[in-house]
Amino acid sequence: MCLGIPGQIVEISDPARKLAIADVSGVKREVNVACILGDGQLDDLIGTWTLIHVGFAMSRIDEAEAAETLKVLQMLGEAQEEIEAMRASAAE
Repeated sequence: MCLGIPGQIVEISDPARKLAIADVSGVKREVNVACILGDGQLDDLIGTWTLIHVGFAMSRIDEAEAAETLKVLQMLGEAQEEIEAMRASAAE
């Protein structure tokens, strides 16, 4: 299963290699933006929300979609914690 995590492009770090810095829930990561660049300029991507998977910005999304995706991912994380707690208690 492919999972994309929302991030916002905050700066261009290496124009020659089409690399940018994305802010993902307060954590800054370098990502390749070649897939979302199209015919535009790299600087036009600053402020753009995108789904990031294994270091690549895969698609552009709007801010509302980014917020909803983050909410769902947080809910899934909480569900995973609950499942792990249930497994731990069943093993005792």
